[in-house]
Amino acid sequence: MSGVFVVFEGGDGVGKSTQVKMLAGWLDEVGIAHRVTREPGDTWLGGHLRQLLLDPASGPISPRAEALVYAADKAQHVDEVVMPALAAGQVVVCDRYVDSTLAYQGAGRGMPLDELEAVARWATRDLRPHLTVLLDVDPQQAVHSKDEPDRLESAGEQFHRDARALFLTLAQADPGRYLVLDGRQNRDAIGREVRERLRPLLVAQGLLG
Repeated sequence: MSGVFVVFEGGDGVGKSTQVKMLAGWLDEVGIAHRVTREPGDTWLGGHLRQLLLDPASGPISPRAEALVYAADKAQHVDEVVMPALAAGQVVVCDRYVDSTLAYQGAGRGMPLDELEAVARWATRDLRPHLTVLLDVDPQQAVHSKDEPDRLESAGEQFHRDARALFLTLAQADPGRYLVLDGRQNRDAIGREVRERLRPLLVAQGLLG
């Protein structure tokens, strides 16, 4: 594969969507082909699964069932969207990926991390991002600021604190693949740091001179 896979991770309400848009805008400016995507939901199948997973009106979903639904979304997403774009030499900019499953269904729901990761890696063909940008914000300053939280955003403060801790643990275990930024920074400052970290990867893949 000749493309570059960039993922934005972090809790709800930390600014991932804003940074995804900003990075896509910069890639447009420098003339690099890219695909902006997200999990769950950016496939025909994923759209249906996202509605089931996040709608507050959905009935109770067991942690195992929830994890498997997310895995199904990931499998379809990687096969239909991510791998074809990378094979075409594009930069894939994704809002959430495997780390979110480990943080929310693992740390948040209490599922065994080794079992959960095995399922997620199998679903995604063990495709790893070249760079994961983790936007870190105290959950009390992020998710609780939303007026209409979805099903996961409403899971409770401890759920989100546990998820945040797991995100940070994953980043600390593999610093070469992660960029951890304070999500409370000015958004332009965050965008600059993301571009600085990404630039060498683009050069190495021949996507940027």
